[in-house]
Amino acid sequence: MATATNVSVGKPKVAGAIYVAPAGTALPTDASTNLAETFVSLGYISDAGVVNSENSETTSIKAWGGDTVLSALTGREDTWKMTFIEALNLDLLKEIYGSENVTGTLTTGIKVSAKAQERTAKVWVIEMILTDGALKRVVLPSGKITEIADVTYTDADAIGYEVTILAQPDGTGVTHYEHIKKA
Repeated sequence: MATATNVSVGKPKVAGAIYVAPAGTALPTDASTNLAETFVSLGYISDAGVVNSENSETTSIKAWGGDTVLSALTGREDTWKMTFIEALNLDLLKEIYGSENVTGTLTTGIKVSAKAQERTAKVWVIEMILTDGALKRVVLPSGKITEIADVTYTDADAIGYEVTILAQPDGTGVTHYEHIKKA
């Protein structure tokens, strides 16, 4: 039976929606417990929100005569895309360019040294409020920024860092967990 009250939208939590912590940080196991202090908020993201894509690769097995008799999973990729818009957020800049490549403060002056280097996997948390106040928390036990789109500087739009995060499997093969709890 269809139930209209199960239809929802996802809005960011007021205190922040995207958090990151070092690899190995204990994972949150529910939708409402406060995050550990090791999680850092990366600030506002654009109104495009967060996009989760799951790309599965399959191979079709054909029988003699051409009938497809089996579809075998050969690969799966779980990615998350969002555009961060707090261009003056020091923690965000450290995620984009690498913590060792961003020094100073906004008061003393920030120096960013952009260079090619491998990014490290971290624990990522995406928090949102669903319709009627239900909480949803998505946990990526091992997420790694794999792509940063062009950064555009104009007088009409916020400076944005659009990133793609690859959710890598944990020790049990899970690429992300979703926790939902009614308010």
